[in-house]
Amino acid sequence: MSTAYDAVILAGGRSTRLGGTPKALLLAGDRTLLETTLAAVQDARSTAVAGPPELSKLLGSTVLAGSPGRPLLVREEPAYAGPAAAVGAAVVALAEGNVDSGESPWTMVLACDMPQIAAAVRALLAAADVPPAESLLAVDSSGTRQPLAALYRTADLRAAVDSLAAEGLANKPMKALLARVQWRGVDVPPTSTADVDTWNDAQTLGVSAGDLP
Repeated sequence: MSTAYDAVILAGGRSTRLGGTPKALLLAGDRTLLETTLAAVQDARSTAVAGPPELSKLLGSTVLAGSPGRPLLVREEPAYAGPAAAVGAAVVALAEGNVDSGESPWTMVLACDMPQIAAAVRALLAAADVPPAESLLAVDSSGTRQPLAALYRTADLRAAVDSLAAEGLANKPMKALLARVQWRGVDVPPTSTADVDTWNDAQTLGVSAGDLP
């Protein structure tokens, strides 16, 4: 793909409906869901993963094809403050890391619990070449928009994060950021954004706990 982009991956939720089992470490085939998501954005210039410190060992052995280094591990403050706060922390970290090289025009934002996300990523990147140049949200087969499977204009996403910085992003929904971003929907392949919220979802999508307790 010719589209230059950075990537943000959210991997730090409580996984309440999975009894606290970390979604990022569930297995899809022989890879964790986090590894599966990282592979989907292997052409990103820089990648930030928002999640707990326990993921550092896994990320320490991960090198992405298009990235100058390993993914950054960041954490929203306070922990478990929600997806908008996690996106904000990752966006700030990427901006600081790209001071010398300059920011990419696009930022891919993905939750880590969609085992077939690679197909949606391809659709979003292809749509980035088609005017107009708004941010792009995946739209699934039911017509539901997916703000955590999206390709954002970096400048617009940063502006949205900055505009809410004074009042804080903790516990705000993603729609708080979306309200400040011009976007259009992109139809993506069926099940490409299907996520693992429950063990029934995991079974349907071929995901297992592996050796996790």
